[in-house]
Amino acid sequence: MAKIFFDANILVYTVDRHDAEKQKAARNVLRKAVEEEVPVISTQVIQEFYSAVTARLNMDKIAAKSIVHNLHRIEIVQINLNLIEQGIDISILSQLSFWDGLIIAAAEQANCSVIYSEDLTEGQVIRGVRVVNPFAVH
Repeated sequence: MAKIFFDANILVYTVDRHDAEKQKAARNVLRKAVEEEVPVISTQVIQEFYSAVTARLNMDKIAAKSIVHNLHRIEIVQINLNLIEQGIDISILSQLSFWDGLIIAAAEQANCSVIYSEDLTEGQVIRGVRVVNPFAVH
């Protein structure tokens, strides 16, 4: 199976109890990807996840750190200057936010064929990476 990049919003939903349906869907797609050893995230995703769950969901910081620690089992793309420049280019050419451009640049670098995200446009293909919203009704 092809590698799948996970945007931070999907990871956040795995622990968000405010929307049981999205939580279940997020957990299912992540579990399946882990079982098939294909999930990929970036250091940006980890930072956004920690910030969102501790600030927005009021998760205990030690509990959030424990989850972050367990992410070492997933392939992690390190954000560097080259990726930042690629993210800028993608954001300009595709008219996306810089942060979304950086997600796409990281997914492309890791040779992912799919990005799971709620924020990007379902079905859109950028630099050969297709966006899938796991919450969209297909």
